[in-house]
Amino acid sequence: MQWEDEGIVLGARRFGETGVILDLLTRARGRHAGLVRGGRSLRMQPVLQPGNSVAAVWRGRIEGQLGHFRVEPVASRAGRYLASPVALNGLGLLTELLRLLPEHDPHPALYDATLVVLDHLDDAAIAPVLLVRLELALLAELGFGLDLSQCALTGATQDLVYVSPRSGRAVSRVAGEPYRERLLALPAFLRDSGSGQGFMAGAGHPGDVALRAAFALTGHFLARDLFHPRERTLPDARARLLSLLR
Repeated sequence: MQWEDEGIVLGARRFGETGVILDLLTRARGRHAGLVRGGRSLRMQPVLQPGNSVAAVWRGRIEGQLGHFRVEPVASRAGRYLASPVALNGLGLLTELLRLLPEHDPHPALYDATLVVLDHLDDAAIAPVLLVRLELALLAELGFGLDLSQCALTGATQDLVYVSPRSGRAVSRVAGEPYRERLLALPAFLRDSGSGQGFMAGAGHPGDVALRAAFALTGHFLARDLFHPRERTLPDARARLLSLLR
């Protein structure tokens, strides 16, 4: 069996004396692993850095086995991130989040959004905005999406400024006022989040308060719905990124 696709390198771990097991996110095949012979060579190490895009050919007897990758570079981004602590921690967060995706399960919209984030990770002004939008998109892709379209209490679609920490549904300012201490803040820039071509819309810096509120919102649901059930905590890279934002 053989297939070809373009993919984003999520990581590589040593295998034997010269090989690595490559963890790749592809558009059509989802997250996929494979052995790269000679992956620890001087030629291949720069290619297999997290965040890079590669053209991959996978071969194996059956879909479920490990198989082998042959890869060639398409876009080398990792070197751009070295001078930026925001980019490095953002990359660490991004790869940890994407590893939550089940293997061989394609998520093309999330793949396209990831490419947008990767191409702007070294822009500290908008990278955090794109990362928190990606967190929101990941929740939706895995079946835990937030409903930010209308107020859970009144059905209103205007002035939505809170989110219920239990239901993940938006709440309007008027309806939520008596319960505001128990609700999560909903920054305006998150209400208009999209993916793919619309992912960059309104990606200017929303302000520190709104940005911290956005990460608090997504962090609550990431921890509750994705990390805690796996007996894991939110990535250290996320905490480091938030400390840089402060």
